[in-house]
Amino acid sequence: MAKEPKENILIIEDEEDILALVHYNLLKGGYRAECAMTGEEGIRKAQTLQPDLVLLDLMLPGIDGLEVCRRLKEDPRTNQTPVIMLTAKGEEGDVVRGLELGADDYVTKPFSHQVLAARIKAVLRRREAAQRKGDTAAPIQVRELIIHPGRNEVFVAGEKVELTFTEFRVLQLLAGRPGWVFTRNQIVDAVRGEGYAVTERAVDVQIVGLRKKLGDCGNYIETVRGVGYRFKD
Repeated sequence: MAKEPKENILIIEDEEDILALVHYNLLKGGYRAECAMTGEEGIRKAQTLQPDLVLLDLMLPGIDGLEVCRRLKEDPRTNQTPVIMLTAKGEEGDVVRGLELGADDYVTKPFSHQVLAARIKAVLRRREAAQRKGDTAAPIQVRELIIHPGRNEVFVAGEKVELTFTEFRVLQLLAGRPGWVFTRNQIVDAVRGEGYAVTERAVDVQIVGLRKKLGDCGNYIETVRGVGYRFKD
């Protein structure tokens, strides 16, 4: 009996040789795979197909990868879709910017298939674990703020607030233990997994985005100077 195909992965990459090789290896690994060679095409396919994961090259013609990532993370149809950046650049700024926009991981070119496959499995595993945990977790309510872990939904005064997957995980972590102070490194480890390469600046940007989206409820997230953040008890 044939096995059911694994998750569907969208590859957005303009270098034909890399695109063909990654596509071949994904199919060989049992995944379903779709391809796009421009940012515009990638956004359209992501919105239509709603894949389980996006592999996104940063150096694209027209709309570059960072702008693609930003649009995907702002769109309710795709903001929960994990993104792994593929970049030939070594500058920390590009990586940090992508993580700030909501990307889940990155792989620097040239990369081996084994490394990319391991990163894909790790991101999908974290996503699945978060969903399983959310399915059994009770809603968190703080006055007019309601967090539904099982549905990855947040409401403020009855109005739904669109958060990226990472923003939601940060909020769930803090609100799940009100009064508890989390360091930036603890937030990174809890949200993305231990050993994840990211700077403290990226955590601060996630907090700024959360506070802005939550409006007055953003004041529940307190900065503990020199330590990290906590949710008001």
